[in-house]
Formats: sequence, C-alpha cells, structure tokens
Amino acid sequence: MENYLNLTATQARTALQKKEISATELTQAYIAAAEATKSLNNYVCMTADKALEMAANSDKRIADGSAGSLEGLPIGVKDLFCTAGVETTACSAILKGFVPAYESTVTSQLWRDGAVMLGKLNCDEFAMGSANETSVFGPAVNPWSANGEVDLAAGGSSGGSASSVAAGSALMATGTDTGGSIRQPAAFCGVVGMKPTYGRCSRWGIVAFASSLDQAGPFTRDVADSALMFASMAGHDAKDSTSADAVLPDLQTALQASVKGMKIGIPKEYVMDGMDEAITALWQQGQEWLVEAGAELVPISLPHTRYALPTYYIIAPAEASSNLARYDGVRYGARVEAGQSLDDMYEATRAAGFGDEVQRRIMIGTYALSAGYYDAYYLKAQQVRRLIKNDFDEAFDKVDAILTPATPSAAFPLGVKQDDPITMYLNDVFTVPANLAGIPGISVPAGFSQTGLPLGLQVLSGAFREDTLYKVAACLEKQAGFTGQPPRHALAAG
Repeated sequence: MENYLNLTATQARTALQKKEISATELTQAYIAAAEATKSLNNYVCMTADKALEMAANSDKRIADGSAGSLEGLPIGVKDLFCTAGVETTACSAILKGFVPAYESTVTSQLWRDGAVMLGKLNCDEFAMGSANETSVFGPAVNPWSANGEVDLAAGGSSGGSASSVAAGSALMATGTDTGGSIRQPAAFCGVVGMKPTYGRCSRWGIVAFASSLDQAGPFTRDVADSALMFASMAGHDAKDSTSADAVLPDLQTALQASVKGMKIGIPKEYVMDGMDEAITALWQQGQEWLVEAGAELVPISLPHTRYALPTYYIIAPAEASSNLARYDGVRYGARVEAGQSLDDMYEATRAAGFGDEVQRRIMIGTYALSAGYYDAYYLKAQQVRRLIKNDFDEAFDKVDAILTPATPSAAFPLGVKQDDPITMYLNDVFTVPANLAGIPGISVPAGFSQTGLPLGLQVLSGAFREDTLYKVAACLEKQAGFTGQPPRHALAAG
C-alpha cells in the first residue's frame, strides 16, 4: 500500500472496504501529519484521542458490514461548527472556553456516515476575513509557501481548512462560505472548494456571521471527493428555517457524464483591469478545454455584478451586527468585569473580546441599520441584491453553467493587505455574486501563476443544480490534469 496521505477520499474508502488498511492506521497517519505540519498553524484544537476512538468504531462497522458512506475517513472541522464536548471559539477571544453541549447538524451527519474528527481548524474571527489573519490564534499558512521564505496567505475565512487538505494533514475538511470563504482559499491552496446552493446544508449549530449568506461546504483534493462529502453534509433540517427540502440530484452519474452539448456562459463583467495575466490566460484555457469536450461557449452579461461588493459589504456587516449582539459576557464565553453598571461590562467585554476587523464590521452594520440610514443603505442593498439574482436567473435561462476565474490573484504574502480593508475586500470580487444570488459555485485547481502558485477556475450553476456544477467541474479537472505537491506537505516534512 502506498503512503496513506497520497490517497484521495474515494481511494481510501475503497482500501478500507477491501481491508487493505484500517481506519485506525489511516487516522494515526493523519494525526502524525498534523504534527509534522504544525508550523502551518492549521489546527487550533486537535482531538487525537476522540479521533482514534471514532476510528476504532469505524473498524468495527467495516468488519460487520454496517459501514457508512464516509466510514473511517479523517476530517478536519472549521472552528465555526459547534462540536459537542469540544471547544468551539470561531477563532475569537470572546468565545474562548465555550464548549457546546450539542453538535451542528452538518457535523452530526458526517459522524453519522462514519467520518472521523481530527480536530478544529483555524479560520478568520467569526469568518470575517480573506486571509485568515484575523484569527485570535494567528494566521493559517499556505503550504505552497517555501520553507525559509515569506509565508503566504492560505486565504479566508476557511484558511485552515484549505491549508490542511493541501498539506496532507486532513483528508477532507468542512468550511463555510459567506462571500467566497470556501472558494477563495481553495484556489489559493490548490484544492477543490465547493459552496452549495443556499439552504442545501443546514446552518444549525454553525456560529452565524451573515445568516442570509452563510453556507457550509466541503474542501477536498478532487471533485469526486467533493461530491462524496457534500452528499453527506446536505439535507433538509427542520431546526433551520432556511433549510431547503429539495431532493439531492444524482452526483455520481453527473461526475461520469459528458459536457457535450452544454452551454457555458462567459460573463464579460468578469474581465477586470489589472488582473493577473496568468489568471486571464487560465480562464481562456478553461474555455478551450470545455469546447474541446463538446461544450458551447455563450457570451453573457451580468450587468449588476459591479455592484456586488458594495452590496455585500452592507448586507453582511448588517447581519453580523445583529448576530453578534448575543456575545455580551452574560451567558457564555469571556467576560470582563468593569465599571459599575451592566453596560460597562458589555462595553468592556466586547471591546476586549472582538478583534479589529470584527469591530469594524459591527460598526458598519450597526450604522447601516440605524434610524435614518436603514432605507438608504440596507434596504437599497437588498433591492440591488434582487437585481443581481435576476441577472443570474436570466443567464441560466440561456446557459447551463458559467465559467469565471476563482480569484483575481494567486496567494499573496501574509500581512501585505491587512492594513487596507478595501484591498482585502477586493479578493472576493469573483465569489461574492454567487452568495448574493444563493447559487452554488465550485473552485477547481487548474493551473499555476508565473511564480508557481496554484490558480483556480470557478464554475457556477443554477440553484439546486449541483449535478450540473459537478459535471462541468469534473471535465475541467480531467482536462487540467492539475498535479503538484506543495513544498510544505506532510510527506515532505522532517
């Protein structure tokens, strides 16, 4: 048997079923890999004992023929998902010490299907960021950073998830995507990151950022693994009022299907001044790959795309302002005793517990919701959001899927954009529209920058058409033949 860390989830599942390896052996290999890549700061909490206990139970189920679809596969969990008995902080000082008594719906479904929890993964504080630099635990590092040179951003907010899968310290990982927080770090780290249709995966038990935008999704090494993990994460949940009771399409058939005859939209608005030449070239190459596979390219227009970022940065902070009001030092998390009144304690706790970026977004959101400004900002942003969604609806009347770049650049050095919030926010320019429209999107690693860093292509499809999404993504993956192991992979450690 080859090194366990080289196996995709699909390959590992086959090896486990054939009893060529055990879940315990596979889990031990990943625990060792997490230790070997500790300098990447991916994990904020390892649960090795729990993982080995879960793996032992998986071995028993495999032996008695009752294995689930993810039986024995080691998974990392973004520290935004509540995990029963395991500290969940959203990488914020204000939630340090919070140990939930309950499990998020998404993770409970993963454990139901036999997955093994390796630990909690680093992310931006309350998922607010594009470089994983706002985490109270410090940034996750991109494994494509060469040792001894400048550390690169793993992307955000799910930086630890993308980095761990790329580095070989997690076979798969959960993430959340509010404005690109799965797809952007996946592109930066050279892995597959998928954001489902809004409502496809339950938000219950996930620490909220912006409730009308947040959606859970998988990080994996290839497209087939993504479909496997997504099928376990998805499903209707009565505990989430926004959960959709929609039948999941046949993803396995979609992975094998041809794109011949499909119409692929190419939006003119995604051509940006100053975009990395390598990304423009890769986008063109992606179009050629799809044509070679029998698809037809259709020029389309998404005219309100240019308003997507300002719209997002009104709606998301407004919802964050409301959601984060619950963190006041009274019921759980950190408390700073100060002054003589309850208001003094609130103020001191929130000032000490929230980082700069979270405070910035709370203030922006509170302003947008305040009397006299609600109609001018929040209500207007919701109206523009409808126009953005209408653009996509009209486009999907003409095309089956849309192809765009995933990011406007390759991974950048840590620290270079943190002092300029606007520059940082622009990282989400290609991903935010899908969240506002509620449609699914996937980033597939497809090439390299001029400096040898991974680049991703993004596929978008109509709501609840994840089968179409995976069909096109599988074609791109096959055509691209993306290979390459980051210099700071667990197999290269030591």
